[in-house]
Amino acid sequence: MNNQLYEQDFNLWRETIIQQIKKHNFNDIDWEHLLVELEDMGKSEKRSFLSNLTILIAHLLKLTVQADAPEMMKGSWYSSVTEHRFRVTKVLAENPSFKNYLYEVIFIAYTDARKLAIKESKNAKLGVRKPDESEYPLDLPFTLEQLLNEDFYGDIASDI
Repeated sequence: MNNQLYEQDFNLWRETIIQQIKKHNFNDIDWEHLLVELEDMGKSEKRSFLSNLTILIAHLLKLTVQADAPEMMKGSWYSSVTEHRFRVTKVLAENPSFKNYLYEVIFIAYTDARKLAIKESKNAKLGVRKPDESEYPLDLPFTLEQLLNEDFYGDIASDI
């Protein structure tokens, strides 16, 4: 029955599993699908964390490399850095074990962030300078402490 319920009405299946656990009715739990869902939850959380870390780094790179961009553009990047840093630090606070994951993926995030920043800078319009790809360092130019520091916005000073 649980297998069929899982396929037909996921939310009802989830609520049923919760009730079975609360009642200590462990024999009727659909363990196979419950394990799948728990594994998927972890993967989803990690993908979201990596995405936020990547955007944080990409916009710090843009603030550093394109320091000569118009203030309006930089304002958007400052906001993005603030938002994505908040998301990253919140996940780390709620899940201290993610610090180990952070060490695992920091260089993956940087590689992706560098590609993203380069691609976005190539689309610059209205006379905004388009940096050469070589201006984006091959190695992560920020320390972990800088990435998580709410007052750090690259090598430039800001009034935010």
